[in-house]
Amino acid sequence: MAAKRIRLAQQRKSAGLSQEKLAGLLGVERSTVVRWETAETEPQPWVRPKLARALQVTSEELQALLDDVTIIQTQPSERMNYLLEHPSQVDLVAVASLHERIRQLDEQYDKAPSTALLGSAGQVHGQVKFLRQNATNPRARKALLEVEAESATFMSQLVWDVSQRRDHVAPRAYLDEAIDAARQAREPTTEAYAALRKSFLALYGEKNAQEGAALARGAAEIAKPVSPALTGLSLLHVAEGHAMMGSLKACEDALAKAEAQFDRTHPDDVAAEHYTVNEYNRLAGSCYLFLGLPERAEPILRMTTRSLAEKKKSQAIAYANLALALIRQQKLDEAGAIMHRTIDAVELTRGGGGLNLAFTAGQELRQWRHEPWAQDIQDRLLALMAAI
Repeated sequence: MAAKRIRLAQQRKSAGLSQEKLAGLLGVERSTVVRWETAETEPQPWVRPKLARALQVTSEELQALLDDVTIIQTQPSERMNYLLEHPSQVDLVAVASLHERIRQLDEQYDKAPSTALLGSAGQVHGQVKFLRQNATNPRARKALLEVEAESATFMSQLVWDVSQRRDHVAPRAYLDEAIDAARQAREPTTEAYAALRKSFLALYGEKNAQEGAALARGAAEIAKPVSPALTGLSLLHVAEGHAMMGSLKACEDALAKAEAQFDRTHPDDVAAEHYTVNEYNRLAGSCYLFLGLPERAEPILRMTTRSLAEKKKSQAIAYANLALALIRQQKLDEAGAIMHRTIDAVELTRGGGGLNLAFTAGQELRQWRHEPWAQDIQDRLLALMAAI
């Protein structure tokens, strides 16, 4: 799956510039321009004014060009076309190819808006389900169940994101499908992750902290025999559920249990890359914010935002929470600066979590709405809303 900024490349051509000529004007390598246009990287802040002038656009129009990422759907191979016509003949090689396509899309999640990924992911998920329903080889069918569990979980994530975390029915249906497929394939790690994502729907969508904490606790129990990392991640969301309910002791007990999982991680834990100190700190900071302790949340979130540069959607959430912590301490100059960084990050990814928190922080700034700096932030939030 290739990602491209098609409109950015079109604008460059409309300005009469080749990649080499644009690179020369900006004092960068041609490969840098190529990476911008293939959505591998973002232009650094210092070069953006020069880039906007070279492309003959405003800074806002440049941001829109950078935000517009298109995922180029790979046409099914001749072999895949044959299998879709003769699905009973699906083999493990074809299953591995489908699994790789899901993995490639998942790698794009922190770089591209979910709307750009949904079509391709839906296509692959449909192919996986169709082949699984018609497979006659037991080994191929089991492998397809494993891939279906992962693709259904990913579809749930995308659908929820695209709905700005308002639609909980469709994401929950995908997660039920993922859990059923994982159980049939005897894949407890995949089952636990899907169960954990169901807790997200309750915690952050329906705002039902009690149910969310219970679902996260259930995910931790499923993960406990097989994945310390996923156990720790689940316990972090148990802690957040308790924080939402205002229970400091229960929250910190769950945080301590989650932290203890770092000592249990091992090289064979497939979820180890997802359970990092940065993720622990991001959620710990969020917990203290829910508990009404912004002064404890602030230093944790400051450290976290600097460490999440490669995970833009998570970074947007951390920035928004940091902005809330600063607003609630009346540190308005710093809060204003962090709000602009939050909006920058949300404009790039359109992540539902960061978007909702950005608007929450914007609402808390309304008492200063007559101040010029607060008006600038409100204008950017309105523009962001209009672009959704």
